[in-house]
Amino acid sequence: MAYQFRFQKIMDVKEKEKEKSLAEYNQSVNDFENVANKLYDSLKQKEVIEENTLSRLANGMSVQEIRHNQQFVSNLEKTIAHYQNLVLLTRNRMNEKQVKLMQYNIEVKKYEKLKQKQHEDYLFEMKHLESKHMDDLALQSYMYRGN
Repeated sequence: MAYQFRFQKIMDVKEKEKEKSLAEYNQSVNDFENVANKLYDSLKQKEVIEENTLSRLANGMSVQEIRHNQQFVSNLEKTIAHYQNLVLLTRNRMNEKQVKLMQYNIEVKKYEKLKQKQHEDYLFEMKHLESKHMDDLALQSYMYRGN
């Protein structure tokens, strides 16, 4: 008689939920990294433009170019604010997915621990039954030889 875990189907479902949650978490991490990289690129671009503007101002720059740069920096600041909001949202989403993944991990570990405990109990019971069976055989052998 082979060992069969009572809650194997439930454990399988929980493992699938955990795998799905892991995939969602990994996707949220990728989303966060992408948005954070876009924010970084925008900040870097703003910094470069401001440095170029300062160096060009020292050498002389037309009013039209100054207005154009100010408008560009203003638009870039709006983009940066947008990406900062996106970074916050994606970070929160990533943290939610991480908490959910940890909960699924805990559930799966509970079932694994329960399976291990039941398997140990099963092995102990099988050993006990085998020992009892051997005792019965020994008793029958003794009785057969004794008569």
